[in-house]
Amino acid sequence: MIRLNVNGHDHDVDAEPDTPLLYVLRDDLALNGAKFGCGLGQCGACTVMVDGRAVFSCLTPIALLPGRNVRTIEGLGMNAVQQAFVEEQAAQCGYCIAGMVMRAQALLEHNPNPSEQEIRDQMAVNLCRCGTHMRILAAVRRAAGRGVKS
Repeated sequence: MIRLNVNGHDHDVDAEPDTPLLYVLRDDLALNGAKFGCGLGQCGACTVMVDGRAVFSCLTPIALLPGRNVRTIEGLGMNAVQQAFVEEQAAQCGYCIAGMVMRAQALLEHNPNPSEQEIRDQMAVNLCRCGTHMRILAAVRRAAGRGVKS
């Protein structure tokens, strides 16, 4: 058994220590916001936050997480980042959006007033196959203008 704190709640998980966090979130905790995209940490669809930092949950073994705080899209509620994504119509198919929102949230909690280059650098590791990157960047800029709370 491994105890994980996800979205402020402790969960005892019966899984091997090398099990990727993504699998535990989706299969054991029924938190389906993080998506399986590539399984290699190359697309960002599985992005969640661990102790305020964006991580690829497909590459993060649960053995590294006891005593740390995991936050998923389900734990955010509708906030300034998500509202900005809606207003900028940043989602097309929606598959990447939870990961994009989590990466943007991590950036804005760490740096509430990022430069354009900082936004681009942070968001570059998440891919959108629909090509809405410009709307996603606009959404992050809009959220930054409103201030983001953790």
